[in-house]
Amino acid sequence: MSQPENLPFFRQHGLYTDPLGRRGMISGLGRDTQHLCGLVQNVLIHDAFGKVLYDNPPKNMDTASRETLPVADRLAQLAARNEGDRLPSLATEKRLVGTCRDYALMLCALLRENGVPARLRCGFANYLGGDSYEDHWLVEYWMEDENRWAKADAQLDEAHCRHLKIDFDITDVPEYRFIVGRRAWELAQTDAMNSDWFGHGEDRGMWFIRVNLARDLMALCKHEVSPWDDWRKMSAGERVLDESSLAEAAWMDDKIRTIETGVLEARAGLSP
Repeated sequence: MSQPENLPFFRQHGLYTDPLGRRGMISGLGRDTQHLCGLVQNVLIHDAFGKVLYDNPPKNMDTASRETLPVADRLAQLAARNEGDRLPSLATEKRLVGTCRDYALMLCALLRENGVPARLRCGFANYLGGDSYEDHWLVEYWMEDENRWAKADAQLDEAHCRHLKIDFDITDVPEYRFIVGRRAWELAQTDAMNSDWFGHGEDRGMWFIRVNLARDLMALCKHEVSPWDDWRKMSAGERVLDESSLAEAAWMDDKIRTIETGVLEARAGLSP
């Protein structure tokens, strides 16, 4: 199998993963994905699971913003808390509060900065508690020794793994444990899986799968944050798919498939 032609694109930073003037904090860390996941886990704490899993969570757990910040901003926050010029290892009460996407962005930045092609994927995980597939983000990175893309979830530290009874390698998440937005759309469209199995809490169904289909495409184009993140504001009418929205979803599905085959985004008719 030949290497995808878009590997150089995914080895380069995008707007949200670029460390800007703080490159020295994350360079020279090597390419061991397990090690890089550990570095991310030492600086971040999950906004929901943090209160459950740790005895001493940050005092601002309930008031911290859920807004996804660029990695450069996160590094600036860390630099302000640490006198060194490298990534610190912080006690739980001093870590930065974030969501799954913050973990994914930071890991993606570390991988790209150290020469590993990586990209965020938006989809649904079935290992976050319960029987359904919950809205989730992780990182897909190029495993060079096996010539394939693998998925890594930096959020799953030891505390998460114990609590959620994780039984797989967090640097090689099985396909059936995390289903990307495009694949979820395909499975639900063909009735291979019930669309109500996919969502975020009580918000479920085809309309939500379409949201993650769009966010997955944006992430593959290095726009990891987009207007689609306003899904909570969508009215009941906007949550019903009409012919136009279905046609748009088909277009997005086709573009993601093209990217997944390794074609450069420019040739796929997309603007990175």
